[in-house]
Amino acid sequence: MGLRQHRCGKWLLCWTLTLQLFIFYFMITTINGQIRYSIPEEMKKGSLIGNVAQDLGLDLKRLRSGRARIVTGENNQYTELKTDKGTLVVNERIDREELCGDVTPCSFSFEIILENPIELHRVTVEILDVNDHAPTFKNNVIDLEISESATIGSHFDLESAYDPDAGIHSLQNYVLSPNDNFVLKQQSNADGIKFAVMILQKPLDRELKPHLSLKMIAVDGGTPQRSGTVNIEITVLDINDNPPVFNQSLYTATVTENAGIGTYITTVNASDADNGSNGLVTYTFSNVKGKSGEIFEIDSFTGKISVAENIDFEKDRKYEIRVIAKDQGGLSDATKIVIEVTDINDNAPVINIMSFTSFISEDVPPGTTIAVFNVKDADSERNGHITCSVDSNLPFKIQSSLTNYYNLLSQVPFDRESKPEYNITITATDCGSPPLSTKAALHLKISDVNDNSPVFTEPSYSAHIVENNVPGLSIFSVSARDSDWNQNARLSYFLEDTQVSGNPVSSYVSINSETGVIHAVHSFDYEQIKQLVFTVKAQDGGSPPLSSNVTVKILIQDQNDNPPQVLYPVQTGGSLVAEMVPRSADVGYLVTKVVAVDVDSGQNAWLSYKLQKGTDRALFEVGLQNGEIRTIRQVTDKDAVKQRLTVIVEDNGQPSRSATVIVNVAVADSFPEVLSEFTDFTHDKEYNNNLTFYLVLALAVVSFLFITCLVVIISMKIYRWRQSRILYHSNLPVIPYYPPRYSDTLGTGTLQHVYNYEVCRTTDSRKSDCKFGRAGSQNVLIMDPSSTGTMQQIQNEKSILDEPDSPLEVVKIYRWRQSRILYHSNLPVIPYYPPRYSDTLGTGTLQHVYNYEVQNVLIMDPSSTGTMQRTQNEKSILDEPDSPLEVRIFSPLVISESYVKFFSVR
Repeated sequence: MGLRQHRCGKWLLCWTLTLQLFIFYFMITTINGQIRYSIPEEMKKGSLIGNVAQDLGLDLKRLRSGRARIVTGENNQYTELKTDKGTLVVNERIDREELCGDVTPCSFSFEIILENPIELHRVTVEILDVNDHAPTFKNNVIDLEISESATIGSHFDLESAYDPDAGIHSLQNYVLSPNDNFVLKQQSNADGIKFAVMILQKPLDRELKPHLSLKMIAVDGGTPQRSGTVNIEITVLDINDNPPVFNQSLYTATVTENAGIGTYITTVNASDADNGSNGLVTYTFSNVKGKSGEIFEIDSFTGKISVAENIDFEKDRKYEIRVIAKDQGGLSDATKIVIEVTDINDNAPVINIMSFTSFISEDVPPGTTIAVFNVKDADSERNGHITCSVDSNLPFKIQSSLTNYYNLLSQVPFDRESKPEYNITITATDCGSPPLSTKAALHLKISDVNDNSPVFTEPSYSAHIVENNVPGLSIFSVSARDSDWNQNARLSYFLEDTQVSGNPVSSYVSINSETGVIHAVHSFDYEQIKQLVFTVKAQDGGSPPLSSNVTVKILIQDQNDNPPQVLYPVQTGGSLVAEMVPRSADVGYLVTKVVAVDVDSGQNAWLSYKLQKGTDRALFEVGLQNGEIRTIRQVTDKDAVKQRLTVIVEDNGQPSRSATVIVNVAVADSFPEVLSEFTDFTHDKEYNNNLTFYLVLALAVVSFLFITCLVVIISMKIYRWRQSRILYHSNLPVIPYYPPRYSDTLGTGTLQHVYNYEVCRTTDSRKSDCKFGRAGSQNVLIMDPSSTGTMQQIQNEKSILDEPDSPLEVVKIYRWRQSRILYHSNLPVIPYYPPRYSDTLGTGTLQHVYNYEVQNVLIMDPSSTGTMQRTQNEKSILDEPDSPLEVRIFSPLVISESYVKFFSVR
């Protein structure tokens, strides 16, 4: 009855504690911008943790616009933020024992980050334990061997149960099944771990009961209550009256994390006063907490403890292990060993970029936040102390905001034109020995603003253009550059509104808005305008646009486009003006002066005077530079009264221009003598008019004769072409005939001329082509039977005109009609050469050396398979005017539409 009341009291206590925990769950504490929630473990996914928006005082729109999100440095994300509702819910199952182990209280923290502007809020969630684990024993059976000589009050240490729950839900009590010999006593270590000791209260009698079976129950304090059971099998031994005794009640040792497997830690030692097998002591671990029994191992005979698995300081910093020393008689003693883990710097800092703006405008002020990042180091103390830095050459600095949170700030204004981008390396270094560091690279690009005006490549521009230019002529181009980028650097060119000689500058020149090329709108006249001075504006495409101006000067260069103008003597059509020279005039007498001007400038206006012709050129001379007409000898009575001088005035341009003036000079002493002599000037004028009429008439007659001859020649060509078409398809035999006067000699023949020719032929005379390009006496006729190609049809017509001083009559012996008859014959070719033909180098009897061309030669070669194309050309040979010669030419070829062209070589 008392036991039941005791259990009811415990259950009431558990219910009270649980109710307090659930009340604490709904309490939220926000301190210094932090909020804290408490929830029980093992909650379902999607369960509500708390209303973050309400607790932080944030609007739901702010959560969405700031892209609120949870940032954790862990692999598992146990919570999820619902930005549409502003609530925090469970994302996955949370096991307090797996998350924290034996650490109490158990909690985890994370940050909620918002952007535009950047805000950080820390949230801590405490996990409350629930009774989800029952106490368990490592072994299902505890085997004890107890000597019957064990005295009353002897203690027998039993294996402890392990409950991973915490607080009231952990192991609370041990209960031993009812028996007569043993009672159970519960004890606790300094760290609160409970273990059971079985005490002998009545001596054992092996003869009566050699074996005892008991049960021990481990009970926790949860609701409902959970328990674990282990069987105790006791074997009663013969007398062993001395238990083992440890030489220390507490052992301490240290081990470095990441120590290798097998690393020695310490050795425990217990002694037994018995002899023989009763004095043989073995060592085992008892009351192993968590995975300590797997991390360490003990030699059961020597008590040597060593490392069995990898040790991580970040998981467990201290281990407490109970060691049992037992002799063969079943007597035992226990001790505790505390192993502390020494941290080493084996974890480098971890950098997490929370927010980063990769593009930033160049006009942002110093102190602008570029990035927000978090740095963590799993090591402790100095090994976990972190310093962050960036390259000192970069205009950035790092400023700490919250714990382990840093802001990357700009220090100076940016200038994209000098530095368009930055490669930023953030270095996080701990204070361990040796220190470990981690780097994170950021690539920041500076976006452009229109802060640079266009700059011309020259402070001013000057160009030259010659007058009388073609309208639209490209004069030259202006060029500017803008240090900005893209649209801000796209330049356009404009003419500023200025006046040149009372007219807008756009009426003289134009400019291409994209290329800056300046064109002339119309042709310039140097005599009207000497230069153009105007302003060109270059404007970029930014907003607002920036511009710059430059002065452009275009100089018009003079061209010799104006002939000299004679001012004196004045040329009149009706009246007669003459200069009088007395017969008593001496040498150098100034008769008159020709005055002329040239509106051009420079050397184009430099004038020179020359006497072109005169009645008596030995009497007068003209000054080259001044145009003065003076006598060069003494005037005599024999000199004619009427003197007519023609003076030409030339400028110095390239090419030069000139003007002529007629000066009438009367050599007489009195006016009556002058008047009687100068009445004949009207007759000279009539003579000149008649001469002009006859010249025009002769030109008309010559033109008429030329057109008539051209029509007759074309008619003959058409007639012969029609006849050739009739005979083209005939099959008459070829009767070769060769002129009897042909002679192939080197200067021994009777021909009066030597002919040079080259023959380029195929087997088809209608496609033959013969060229004769130079004078000489090569006389090479190419006869290649292997030729199978064809010559192209000659489409042009050529005529041989008479040489003006050696008339030559050329007679075609073999008419074209006969050649067409022979063209299709199959008779063999019997070559015959005229005896009078001479192939010499100018040593024959011919008076001239002639070069000639032969076209349309048919080579009769049985091995040739080519075809001949009819030649459309007919050429006529006209006589040389001063050396008549009858030439009869026949070659060993059947000639079709051939002609000979002669050139006289002197």
